[in-house]
Amino acid sequence: MEVTHHPLPLGSNNCQYTISSFHYGSPGVKKAYLQASLHADELPGMLLLQRLRPMLEKAEALGLLRAEIVLVPVANPIGLGQTFMGDQMGRFEFATGENFNRNFPVLSDKLIARLAGKFTDDIQRNRRLILAGTLQLLQTLALNEKNTPLDAMRIILTRLAHDADIVLDLHCDREAVMHMYVPTERLDDAELLGRYLGAHAILTSDASGGACFDEMLYRPWLELQRQYGADYPIPQPCFSATVELRGEQDVFNPLASADAQAIYHYLCHAGMIDDEAATAPPAVCVPTPLAGSMTAYATAPGIVSYAAGPGDVLKTGDVICDIVDPLTGLSYTVICPVDGVMYAREIFRYARRGMALAKFAGKIAQRTGDLLGP
Repeated sequence: MEVTHHPLPLGSNNCQYTISSFHYGSPGVKKAYLQASLHADELPGMLLLQRLRPMLEKAEALGLLRAEIVLVPVANPIGLGQTFMGDQMGRFEFATGENFNRNFPVLSDKLIARLAGKFTDDIQRNRRLILAGTLQLLQTLALNEKNTPLDAMRIILTRLAHDADIVLDLHCDREAVMHMYVPTERLDDAELLGRYLGAHAILTSDASGGACFDEMLYRPWLELQRQYGADYPIPQPCFSATVELRGEQDVFNPLASADAQAIYHYLCHAGMIDDEAATAPPAVCVPTPLAGSMTAYATAPGIVSYAAGPGDVLKTGDVICDIVDPLTGLSYTVICPVDGVMYAREIFRYARRGMALAKFAGKIAQRTGDLLGP
């Protein structure tokens, strides 16, 4: 195992952050990349990667690794240092208000222009061209003198992951069951990983909006396929998924160890590790479109008393919660907007009017545009 440190540019005097990447195995035919806590207050992924590291170290010592496996346990050192009155706030950067998992480098159009006239009938050569072009574009972006620490962080993370076959971006929600956001192009991989992890929702999309990390890794390949695929063999994109490891408070050694073991078996099944993979458990859910995910909102301000929780399968019109006005005592009922599993809900128990309360994985696409929100 080797550790590489990637310093971010100095944003203010005596204030510098560093991203550390842990590399197991050797660069070669296959690569997996796993990062944790891009939203820095979402901690289950950090603990999971610490439980995965001894497994990879043992596999490496036994000569079982058949790929390079890269771990970034702290993907967002900027957000990790943001605390306000004792509350860690790692979703948005204080300096700009930007979501840390938005506005990653958009390379599709530049790659299409750069690679025009260079593809051949050799799919492996085409893959090398795409990877080389991506790396060159990222290196050019990195030289921009106007880059903030946040800009540099996004470029470094993209560069570390751009040539991986499997990318797992580990997050969590407020209160939630295990769920995943995945590209529609790689449903077999998504369903297998979902079985190992026991995912209650697998939300599929090729254009979720906001230029989030996982989408900006696979989307250029889809755009190149659409532009050149009729004439040349363009490889399929990597399997790049956002894995939501339940809720913010689900930070326990037993859970982290079980999740690490599940991912280890998935990597074995994917041919990254030459070790016996346990049989994946039966699926808990079937994939559904992210555009079918619907959110229930507070119809009035007040105290929230939930009648349903994450993992519950509800029908349209079922009661989600009551909102009680603390002054009048009047109660307002919030109902489920769609048939589907509640995969996440808000952790706060006082609602403002219009606040998002819970998310449901509906089976039919109903939304367009930015599917993820802020």
